[in-house]
Amino acid sequence: MSKLKTSFFCQNCGTQYSKWQGQCNACKQWNTIVEEVIQKEEKQAWKPASADTKKAARPLKINEIDAGGEIRLDTGDGELNRVLGGGLVPGSLTLLGGEPGIGKSTLLLQISLKLPYRTLYVSGEESQKQIKMRAERITPSAENCYILTETKTQNIFRQIGDIDPEVVIIDSIQTLHSDYIESSAGSISQIRETTAELIKFAKETNVPVILIGHITKDGSIAGPKILEHMVDTVLQFEGDRNHVYRILRSLKNRFGSTAELGIYEMLGSGLREVANPSEILISHKDEEMSGTAIATTMEGMRPLMVEIQALVSSAVYGTPQRSTTGYNAKRLNMVLAVLEKRAGFRLGAKDVFLNITGGINVDDPAIDLAVVAAILSSNEDIPVSKDFCFAGEIGLSGEIRPVNRVDQRILEAEKLGFSTIFVSKYNKISLKNTLIDIRLVAKIEDVASHLFG
Repeated sequence: MSKLKTSFFCQNCGTQYSKWQGQCNACKQWNTIVEEVIQKEEKQAWKPASADTKKAARPLKINEIDAGGEIRLDTGDGELNRVLGGGLVPGSLTLLGGEPGIGKSTLLLQISLKLPYRTLYVSGEESQKQIKMRAERITPSAENCYILTETKTQNIFRQIGDIDPEVVIIDSIQTLHSDYIESSAGSISQIRETTAELIKFAKETNVPVILIGHITKDGSIAGPKILEHMVDTVLQFEGDRNHVYRILRSLKNRFGSTAELGIYEMLGSGLREVANPSEILISHKDEEMSGTAIATTMEGMRPLMVEIQALVSSAVYGTPQRSTTGYNAKRLNMVLAVLEKRAGFRLGAKDVFLNITGGINVDDPAIDLAVVAAILSSNEDIPVSKDFCFAGEIGLSGEIRPVNRVDQRILEAEKLGFSTIFVSKYNKISLKNTLIDIRLVAKIEDVASHLFG
């Protein structure tokens, strides 16, 4: 056997060095460089039966390549299908990341139990009995799902050869290890090797593989970035443990848009798809209260209605407080400065607290107009009608700027029963014969006069 070779890798960014040093030149982190074994035996973990007779690839002109209809596997989950771009692509490698306990394993086990395809669920973290207990809580019976508790890739591929699955799910990639690398499981060398073996298997057999990945303290996928570069799709499963909703985002997708978003509700029986997110993002109350306004926002191609809550009160401690939840604090300061300078509202000596209900974080500038309406409503102590909603960006001169996809926002508001929507007069609206009243406003003063007379 040849002599083992070692090299030095940064555990934060994966950069390789020939010798140890204190600081990584790439990511500027200190004490992240460790020595790892990189020499491996000249063997193949995955070798298809037809490997000896495989034809060599040859170049083709781009107009000679057959771009026939793309085949996708339906996962049986509408939200996951939307985020993936229509379903699982055969031969693709998908990485799902998220905080511990957020529901990654529950989501993939739930999907593997519903899939109409022969599925192998490989777990390196739980026993078969533990998985069975969770599976009975989610779906009492499933005929196509096989459970394997194994961490060695050589044994996993041996079982794959026996079962011949159509979908493979790995929970998680950080627990796998290969005999051909002598470093410990979860190290950069092992992650690189085991992922490369799974990529080779997926591409040569056309079987889609889904991996679960751990994340670091700062929220990025552990591995580190090397794992995201190797796979085809990276999904982020996020949410707040204090809320029942979970959001599935696409951070990278070679087969679809990265702007899509899926929403789930965590229940005792598993994760429920939320077809109408407004049901969990808008609170239900019997009477109208001041300081609340409804905004229309876009997450990818999906319009959402979110509730903005504001509380304006006299500053008790001399220095006014500015506190936000789910909204950019610097943008709130900008909006307050515009209200003070351009619209004449004296808010400089008042505390302002802003909250987006449901615990969701929104970066869409189109919610600025609803933020202004909620703040003015709380300041005047006059409620905004619950049938009103808003879609507009606030400019530094106090004007209401147009927003993108305004037609979709208007149709969503109409579908949910709102009677009036406030949008910028500079928006080009192509809709005709709508039941909702579209009010065009140019400045903050126009909105204030409409709402508070």
